[in-house]
Amino acid sequence: MPVFELDNENISFPNPDLAEEDGLLAIGGDLSVDRLVFAYSNGIFPWFNPDDPILWWCPKERFIIRPSEIHISKSMHKFFKKHEIGIELDRDFQDTMHRCRTKREFREGTWITDDMETAYYNLYLNGFAHSIEAYVDGELAGGLYGVCIGRCFFGESMFSDMPNGSKIALILLAELLEANNFVMIDCQFHTPHLESMGGVAISYDEYCKLLEDGLNF
Repeated sequence: MPVFELDNENISFPNPDLAEEDGLLAIGGDLSVDRLVFAYSNGIFPWFNPDDPILWWCPKERFIIRPSEIHISKSMHKFFKKHEIGIELDRDFQDTMHRCRTKREFREGTWITDDMETAYYNLYLNGFAHSIEAYVDGELAGGLYGVCIGRCFFGESMFSDMPNGSKIALILLAELLEANNFVMIDCQFHTPHLESMGGVAISYDEYCKLLEDGLNF
């Protein structure tokens, strides 16, 4: 099965049904606002190492969190009662994304390059990306950022400056999204951490139905 080449002008993609078994769909193209919005609206996202060309993915099994089904453990419930917890939306998108980058960079490597930071900041400036920051007793505890189109939030990365900081941010995000009738947080790939927070694997067909519902608003 071929992996399709994209040029820098054509913003179309091949049919996602033609993606490789691991989800790789196409290479090349650019990270323009138009291409990124088109990609996410079709369940496609970029993910590549710093020295690679741009790789576009569309996994057939998707991992999501339904906002109403976010899992809050007993210990987190106790933590929320014990501390003053706050949330801020778009406190400083660039700073939050850069914190996500640096927290990963020195631990396990990161796909968040300079070009990615610029591209997602442009999405933010155009209203398609947001950051969420969590506070514990007035101190920044953690945060995350992602792409927001319609009633779908496509999570990209998280950071913690305190223990459980990213968990708190994800819980607060889910509560905010549930209040605004969002259909899903697209986690893209499975991780044990996200599964512990209520993430579930769904089929590509079910994912497409959620995506269609979320984009028809």
